[in-house]
Amino acid sequence: MSTNPTSPDPSEDNTDRPVGRGSRWWLRRVAVAGLFLATGIVLIAAIGVAQRLGWIQSGSVVMAGGGGDAQTTYTCPMHPQIRQQGPGKCPICLMALVPAVSAGADLDELAVKIEPAQRRLANIQTAEVLEKPVAITVRTIGSIEIDESRQATIASYIDGRVERMFADYTGVEVAEGDHLAIVYSPQLYAAQVEYLEALRTAENASGAALTAVREAQTRLANNSRQRLVELGMTEEQLNELRSSQQAKSRMTIYSPIGGTVIEKVTEEGKYIKAGEPIYRIANLSMVWLMLELYPEDASRIRFGQLVEAELNSRPGETLTGRVAFIDPRVDPANRTVGVRVEFNNEEGNLRPGDYAQARIEVPIGPQGDVYDAELAGKWISPMHPQIIRDEPGRCPICGMELVPTSQYGYSVTAVDQPESIVIPRSALLLAGKHSVVYVETKPGRFELRNVKIGPVLRDQVVILDGLKAGEQVATSGNFLIDSQMQLAGKPSLIDPTQARPSIRNTPMEFAKIEVAKISGDSGQKLERLYQRYFTIQQAFAGDKLPESTPVEDMATLAVELSASDELPKDARELLGEVHENGAHLHHMKIDEARQKFKAVSHAVVALSTAVRGEQASRPFHHFFCPMVKEGAGDWLQESPQLSNPYWGAEMLRCGELVQTIPPAGKPENGAEGDKVPAPEATSSDAGQGAK
Repeated sequence: MSTNPTSPDPSEDNTDRPVGRGSRWWLRRVAVAGLFLATGIVLIAAIGVAQRLGWIQSGSVVMAGGGGDAQTTYTCPMHPQIRQQGPGKCPICLMALVPAVSAGADLDELAVKIEPAQRRLANIQTAEVLEKPVAITVRTIGSIEIDESRQATIASYIDGRVERMFADYTGVEVAEGDHLAIVYSPQLYAAQVEYLEALRTAENASGAALTAVREAQTRLANNSRQRLVELGMTEEQLNELRSSQQAKSRMTIYSPIGGTVIEKVTEEGKYIKAGEPIYRIANLSMVWLMLELYPEDASRIRFGQLVEAELNSRPGETLTGRVAFIDPRVDPANRTVGVRVEFNNEEGNLRPGDYAQARIEVPIGPQGDVYDAELAGKWISPMHPQIIRDEPGRCPICGMELVPTSQYGYSVTAVDQPESIVIPRSALLLAGKHSVVYVETKPGRFELRNVKIGPVLRDQVVILDGLKAGEQVATSGNFLIDSQMQLAGKPSLIDPTQARPSIRNTPMEFAKIEVAKISGDSGQKLERLYQRYFTIQQAFAGDKLPESTPVEDMATLAVELSASDELPKDARELLGEVHENGAHLHHMKIDEARQKFKAVSHAVVALSTAVRGEQASRPFHHFFCPMVKEGAGDWLQESPQLSNPYWGAEMLRCGELVQTIPPAGKPENGAEGDKVPAPEATSSDAGQGAK
């Protein structure tokens, strides 16, 4: 048997002999590597096909020993865009993922649940909704101007030449009666000579002269004297002329007021015409600060309101003045309202033309009486608010009668200022016309709430509707809460229109029902208002719009009764709601009118539990329908036969009798404040109507 010479002999020791690298050896090595590579390619391709067919999903890697259901969606507390099936770690921050269910995905429609750990990491903080008096500080810049009522122009009464000017530079201080200039005028000299001659002729007339002649000479002398008055001569100058009997061609001009020469118009030696100005003088003991305010701010300002100002030229020094005038017009060019503030300037620190920064405290809320300790029970000048007196009298500046400060809305005693609902500015999220906040209704539960905002202050926002005092709103981390709402497909800042306030689907309840009798004309009007309401209710029950007569009568009666002092305050407020919501029911489409009628019904039902007319003898019946759209389906009827005004013929008998309200006193068939059960027959009718 022949042996292959290339085959090694197994009996031989080949340890020290080098082994050759033949082609067969290299082929085996390449084949093994290619097999591994092909296997990897096939595996990757198979995974891709499986993902396309939906057999597996990307990112579905389950951490070994992580526990939990692989079908549960997990998300990152800090990066909610990270979502995967099963637990793991966030690829961004490496935090442990949490189940999306615990993050509020399935809590309810308008809320999201934030876990304590997630809350700490996101630094979510809340603040209480407050109800308190709110005032804004209006800050603006104005300029100091001369008080127009304290200016005078010194002009010449005659043609002539200015021979001497005593106030020979601008800015000189003059007192009332100081001589300012001497004017040479031949016209004045001729008029003086004429007056002296007429005076002598009248005095030298003999007793034998005719009476008519003496009277004519006297009239001539008087007319000549009046001509000198018209030429500018004072009473003292005329008396001196009559005593000296010497005509003068030069006249001295005196200052009619004390003040500062703000303009020197002419100069010595210049010829001037009658009426041509020589000086302009201003009394700067009182100056104006001219401000420009936006109309919404100016509407809250009142005459006599205190204003603080600081001059740019005197930093750190605060001056106080009072509003003297509010322009009744809005400037069409810059859409502002001019406000004039009066400042005392006895020391002369305020210079016209200087700028000042003004601050005005403006209360937010309905305009009512305000309390100012300096003005309480005082009398004030209607032209100069700096003139304040304890007793009536006349203004020493303009001579007008002082008026009581109550005429401008100032109370004699301290009054409570209006309160507003306010939240921190950071709690409000804004996007276009949408304004939302997140309210923590329970620990960790944040509910989206649409709000209607009022004035936005520096660090607070006034809320007109949507929040109540005492609620907690998110002030930090609220964008994270909003992102959770978006990922869960719920209403959010991007589209909060789906958010609806919680509806009331239970009848109105009253803590106390005790009907008071109203006598006289007010009681008769009250009963007529109820009858007009019942007419409107029956029209809606018949699927018709009410006619104009009952609607207009109800609105008119509501206005008249709301101004009557015979009714309690709560009743007057309810009547205001009746007028506000029911004045135009006959002009609307029936669906819109029924929604407005709902608010009218709520006010009338509440009103009937408090007041009735003295002549009232029949009880009223309070009904409720749980099928009314958006809830709160209460209404009042005089008849016990249910007629649903919100559904009409579609479900005329849908509803229940809540309680029978007596014409006076307390209900006999129920304890005070308890809801009276409905009779069986009515409940049956309601059930049939609902079907």
